[in-house]
Formats: sequence, structure tokens, C-alpha cells
Amino acid sequence: MKGYLILFILIVWTIIWKGIALWKAARLSHKWWFITILILNTAGILDILYIYVFSEYGKLKNKLSSNPNNKDLSQNDQGKEN
Repeated sequence: MKGYLILFILIVWTIIWKGIALWKAARLSHKWWFITILILNTAGILDILYIYVFSEYGKLKNKLSSNPNNKDLSQNDQGKEN
């Protein structure tokens, strides 16, 4: 009976983290992360890493690439170094 309780808790834990990670991957258009998270079952470890590490990096990268002023700033910084 105790084994079933642990299994049930692990399943609920995994479903919660997988759902959050899949939702974030879909919202950020991270197709390959979505597929990877959907297929692999890592008891929430990959899901948690994606939520707190990789999706935040993706947000920062998207923010930098979508801001046209960043290119100007990087060129100005290079000019200052020379």
C-alpha cells in the first residue's frame, strides 16, 4: 500500500511540473523543448530545469533580439573600446 502512495505522489508531481513546462515552452514557441519535455519522463527534473533555467534564458534572448536599439548599443560600445 505504501508503494502505491509513493507512486501516486510521483505521478502527481510529474504531471504538475510537466504541465507547467509544456505551457511555458508553447508560449515561448520552443518547439524542440516542447517535444523533448513531452517525450522524456524525468520525474520533473528536466521540467523544473526548463522552467527556471532555459525558459528564462530564452526570454532574455528573445528580448535582446527583438529590441532594435541593442544593435546600436553594441556598435557604440565597440566604438568606445577602440
